[in-house]
Amino acid sequence: MAKCKLHHMKLVLAVYISCVFATILYLPMVYHHEHVSPPISHCFNASPNFLSRLDPRYISNLDISWDEIKKVIRTIPRNKKFHEIGLLNLNKIETNHWKQLIPNSEHVVLHLDYAEKNMTWNTLYPEWIDEEQEYEIPICQSLPKIEEPKKRQDLIIVKLPCRDQEANWSRDVARLHLQLAAAQLAVSSKGYQPVHLLFVTKCFPIPNLFPCKELVLREGNMWLYKPNLDILREKLRLPVGSCELALPLKPKEQVLSGNSRREAYATILHSAHVYVCGAIAAARSIRMTGSTRDLIILVDETISKYHRSGLEAAGWKIRTIQRIRNPKAERNAYNEWNYSKFRLWQLTDYYKIIFIDADLLVLRNIDFLFSMPEISATGNHGMLFNSGVMVIEPSNCTFQLLMDHVTEIDSYNGGDQGYLNEIFTWWHRIPKHMNFLKHFWIGDDEAVKEKKTRLFGADPPILYVLHYVGSKPWMWFRDYDCNWNVDFMQEYASDVAHKKWWKVHDEMPGELQQFCMLRMKQKMQLEWDRRFAEKWKYADGHWRRKVEDPRLKKCVDKLCLWKVMLPH
Repeated sequence: MAKCKLHHMKLVLAVYISCVFATILYLPMVYHHEHVSPPISHCFNASPNFLSRLDPRYISNLDISWDEIKKVIRTIPRNKKFHEIGLLNLNKIETNHWKQLIPNSEHVVLHLDYAEKNMTWNTLYPEWIDEEQEYEIPICQSLPKIEEPKKRQDLIIVKLPCRDQEANWSRDVARLHLQLAAAQLAVSSKGYQPVHLLFVTKCFPIPNLFPCKELVLREGNMWLYKPNLDILREKLRLPVGSCELALPLKPKEQVLSGNSRREAYATILHSAHVYVCGAIAAARSIRMTGSTRDLIILVDETISKYHRSGLEAAGWKIRTIQRIRNPKAERNAYNEWNYSKFRLWQLTDYYKIIFIDADLLVLRNIDFLFSMPEISATGNHGMLFNSGVMVIEPSNCTFQLLMDHVTEIDSYNGGDQGYLNEIFTWWHRIPKHMNFLKHFWIGDDEAVKEKKTRLFGADPPILYVLHYVGSKPWMWFRDYDCNWNVDFMQEYASDVAHKKWWKVHDEMPGELQQFCMLRMKQKMQLEWDRRFAEKWKYADGHWRRKVEDPRLKKCVDKLCLWKVMLPH
C-alpha cells in the first residue's frame, strides 16, 4: 500500500513539474509590474503569486507556421540585413526559434506593461463627451507606453491575440495596445531608415493604422508592413480613442494639407433620383463657403441623363459605378444597394476624400478636415461613428478588404455605416458641429432644444455642417417642416433648419431649382399627411397653415390631377 501511495505521489509531482515547465516556456514576453493574474493552466490551480506576470488578455493561442515565416524571410532582399530585431508578446520557445532563423541579428525581447484591468473599449470610445468643456475636460485613460530599447529596431515582430470566434474581436484593448506599441517603436528612431513590422495574427491588423498599401507581403497569418514613418507619427499624436477630440472645437479655418489637387469632396447617389436636389444644394453650399476642392459624385445607371445634367451644372464631376449589393439585405429593401459606398475607396486619383451625405448643407469651410487621417468622423451612438461626414483615404486594397468580409461581418443596422464601424473600429472624433444632426432626442429638455434651434438659425453660422436627417426639405412644402405632420417623425422637425435649407435653394439659378420640383405622388402624400394631422389635431398646429408653395401649381408629370386623385 505504501509503495502505491509513493508511486501516486511521484506521478502527481511529475505532472506538476511538467506543467510548470510548459507554462514557463510558453510565457509571453509581456510584463506588468503591478498586477497579479493567475496563469492559464489545465494541469493545476496555481497560487495567486505564481507567474504573476501573465495576463490572459494578451495571450495568442495561434500556432506559428515556421514555413510561412521562412517564406516571408525569403522575400526580403539579400542585401537587407536586420541588425536589431524586436520581439513582442512571444513565448520563450518562439523567441528561441527566431534566434535560430536569423542568427546573425541581435534579438531584443521587448517589455510592455499591461493595460489597466478596468479599461474596456467603451472606456476608450464613450458615447458622449463634453466637447464644449462646459462641465469637464474630456481625458482619455492612457495605455502604458512600451519600454524603448537603446538601439533602433530594423524589424519588429508582434504576436497579436485574435478571438475570431467572438463578434467584437477587433474591439480588443490588448490587441490595440500591442499594435500602438509596435507603431510607437517604429517611429521612436530619430532617423528615417525603413522599419519593418511583422504581425503574427489570424485577423487583419487595424486597417487605418497599418493600411494595406503599406503591406509588403501577407503569407497566411504573417503580415509584413513597411510603414510610412512620417504619417505614422502624425497618427500617434492623436488621442488613443474618441474620449478626447482629435480636432479642436474651433479649428483654424485654413488649408493645412499639402496637395489640394489630390483632395476632393465626394458623395454617392444610387437606385433613385430623389436625392439629386439635395446633392445639388450640398454642392452649392460647399462653394458658398469658398472651397475650391473637386466635387466628385458616384452615380449608377439608375440616375438618368437629365438628372446627371443637373448634377454637373451644380459642379459635381460624375463617376459612373456599378452598384454593390448588401448580401444580407432583402430584395427591394432600403439597404439593398448601400454597400455601393465602398466604391469611394476606388477614387485612387485622390489621396484624401471628405465624404458627405447628399442630405446636408456645409455652412462653414471644412477644408481643414483634409489634414485628418482615415477614419475621422463624429460620434453616433455608443462606441460608433456617424458616416455622414468622414475622412477616408482611397485605396484599392482597402476596397478589397471591405469586399472580402461582407458575408462574415454583420452590420449593426444592416447598412453601410454599421459595416464600416466593424472594419474601422479605431477612429478619431471630430466635433459634432462638423456633422450636426437636425434631431431632437427624446431626452432633450427645453434648454437643449432652444440651444439647438439657435445653432440651426445662427447667422453668421456657428455650425459647420447641418445634416438633415428625417424627411428631406425639398420633398416637403417649403412653407414649413412637414415632419410635423407625421407623429413618429416630429423629433426631426425644425422650421428654423428648414428655412436655412430653402435659403440655399433660393440662391440657386433657375436651371438648378427645376430639379427640386414636386411630382404628383409627392403632392398627394404631402396633402394626405396634412389632412391626417388635422384629423388628429396635432398640438403643433402646422396643419392649420395655408400652404403657398409655388411648386404645387407647377406640373412635371404627364398627369397633373393630384387633387382629383387624392380621394382614391
